[in-house]
Amino acid sequence: MAEQVSYQGLNPLTLLERSAFVYPDKTAVIYNDRRYTYAQLHDRVRQLAGALWKVGVQRGDKVAFLVPNLPPMLEGHFGPLRLGAVLVALNTRLSPRELTYILNHSEAKVLVFDSELAPIVRAFKDDVPGIETYVQVVDVAPKAEDIPGLDYESFIASAPDEDHRVELDSELDTIAINYTSGTTGMPKGVEYHARGAYLAALGEILEMGMNWRSTYLWTLPMFHCNGWCFTWGVTAVAGTHVCLRRVDPEQVYRLIREEGVTNLCAAPTVLTSLYSSPMAKGQDLSGLTIGTAGAPPAPQVIRTMEGMSARILHLYGLTETYGPHTICAEQPSWDGLPTDERAVLKARQGVSFIMTEPGLRVVDEQMNNVPRDGQTMGEVVMRGNNVMSGYFKDPEGTAKVFQGGWFHSGDLAVWHPDGYIELRDRAKDVIISGGENISSQEVEKVIMEHPAVLEVSVIGVPDEQWGEVPKAFVVPHAGAEITGEEIVQFCRDRIAHFKCPKHVEFGELPKTATGKIQKFLLREKEWQGYEKRIH
Repeated sequence: MAEQVSYQGLNPLTLLERSAFVYPDKTAVIYNDRRYTYAQLHDRVRQLAGALWKVGVQRGDKVAFLVPNLPPMLEGHFGPLRLGAVLVALNTRLSPRELTYILNHSEAKVLVFDSELAPIVRAFKDDVPGIETYVQVVDVAPKAEDIPGLDYESFIASAPDEDHRVELDSELDTIAINYTSGTTGMPKGVEYHARGAYLAALGEILEMGMNWRSTYLWTLPMFHCNGWCFTWGVTAVAGTHVCLRRVDPEQVYRLIREEGVTNLCAAPTVLTSLYSSPMAKGQDLSGLTIGTAGAPPAPQVIRTMEGMSARILHLYGLTETYGPHTICAEQPSWDGLPTDERAVLKARQGVSFIMTEPGLRVVDEQMNNVPRDGQTMGEVVMRGNNVMSGYFKDPEGTAKVFQGGWFHSGDLAVWHPDGYIELRDRAKDVIISGGENISSQEVEKVIMEHPAVLEVSVIGVPDEQWGEVPKAFVVPHAGAEITGEEIVQFCRDRIAHFKCPKHVEFGELPKTATGKIQKFLLREKEWQGYEKRIH
């Protein structure tokens, strides 16, 4: 009995339940001309859970969502959870082939998708036999009548009146699986448990300074680490979610102004699009706090956004850490520094979030801490409540990244004397383009399928809009004729377009005596003369 009195499992669903109880009439969700209160959001989530139960979804079943940043995608973070089911939020930019793999691997039973994405669903529908129910969110495109199933509003309206809420083990039950390509070329399913999601959500709203007066604009994809867990975090403080189907600078500025937006999260490339837009002239972003991650922001990005009076918080993490694990926590002494010097300090990755301390180290190959000298590089390792349970159906992969009792990020960093870390390289050659991780090995494997290609190496090269983009260095077979355009199209037919090389160069590859391609030489050549965006 004493244990029951002094211990309560943590479940993000209770964050919605509390907000609906305390702030029933407060605006919870805004999308175009639609507005839901917290009481209405709670009712819609109950309806979604009931409708899923009606089609056979039970505890542990997987429910996939292929939906942009719309109210149903937010509701998807709570409806399946009410049944003890598992949310699989899908990247809307993936190709049919990639989505087929994820849906089959996750054993998804239901797919909720936006009707605009119906052509993609048609392309893989026959290859995902496990999907028993299709539900269409009808927003900007009409319902695809050739795909069976109800539209979303009719689906949730079909729910029975009963309550089907299931209690979870907050540390053992998986509530979400987020797929990341990592660097192996095969997507990995990262499992989140209820306790981790709950604490990650609370940590983020504490670090971002949010409360019931906060209004959050959804410029960050909700499918990306469950919106870095802000789907649950904003709800926890009864903040207002402002949904945005596509990131467009004109719409972003309009919503900031009209809805009184106080917080948003975005990759540096989104910030670049904001300040480079003609709409940026004369914008006053005072009162707006921006969390940026996905790729380290160049100091210039921070300077420019702060020049518009926004407050920038630099975050760092991985899918395996529920999104952000560190924050470049601002120090009072930085206020008096010159703008350029302060921006350089704020471009570092920083220190652990509140709920992960002490969950961050930079170590050598023997798992010893590297000196805090700002020069010695080591691997960033993490542990804590917001580290994944493991990779779904991949115990070997899980054991590999958990060696020594810490999660191995594969990122190389230095540790500064003040305890802040700063990334210096990606040990696994991941390309971060516009906040999206791209596996160079995955792209290489696709290009190697082309009959005219003998060898290939793919690296990230500088790009003004996206920070960096893939470039393929190709060695063709003797006598073979192939163009860069053909290589690009070959990739676009097989993988998501954002992963495809934007540039192709033909010629010999630099190699070691043992035949290993020296990617660092390719990088040095491509980044010469640029302020290297280290990540």
